Amino acid sequence: MELKITAKNLNVSDRFRDYVSEKAGKVEHYSHRPQELNIKVTRHDHSKHAGVEDQVEITVYEPGHVVRAEARASDKFAAFDIAFGKLVERLRRYADKHKVHRGGGHKNPSAQELAATDFASLDIRPADHDLITGANLEAEAQESVDYGLSPVVIKSKEFAKTPMTKDEAIGHMELVGHDFYLFHDSESDKPAVVYRRKGWSYGVISLV
Repeated sequence: MELKITAKNLNVSDRFRDYVSEKAGKVEHYSHRPQELNIKVTRHDHSKHAGVEDQVEITVYEPGHVVRAEARASDKFAAFDIAFGKLVERLRRYADKHKVHRGGGHKNPSAQELAATDFASLDIRPADHDLITGANLEAEAQESVDYGLSPVVIKSKEFAKTPMTKDEAIGHMELVGHDFYLFHDSESDKPAVVYRRKGWSYGVISLV
């Protein structure tokens, strides 16, 4: 597995690189043939309100999918630990799910079946966002930027079209930690979006 560390607005010390390298073994333990572990560290200066804040984004590239987690904290080590904890948990859940599937044990419930029981079998509890990230929401609100009346494209991405089922799309969405996921529905042969709804249920938006 290749390890890449990039930084923006700060220097990455050898101590931090060694710390990340020591943790990388856990990724290989839970991940399935990981090809690359990418660590991106960004420093945000909120000196007017809350001082310096470090953001760490961790991405694991595996054959067929990507697993991602990120976090913010007062220093890069703390941010890395929080993000890494999220990443390992996602990898562990994904590995456990596929272990049961390959072993011929009980059938994994579909997204519809889980939603019908309010996802009780998953033992999911929403975490406190402020506690995890240490983000200062008041400072972020004060730093809002006025872009004027014209629409602004902040970021644009393109992905290869890979047909998959709705359940598979939900699985990919959970791995990257997003609230929505654009995919090509193998059942309808059309683009669609799965998204997270309130109450730990999911929705699907499809084109006709």
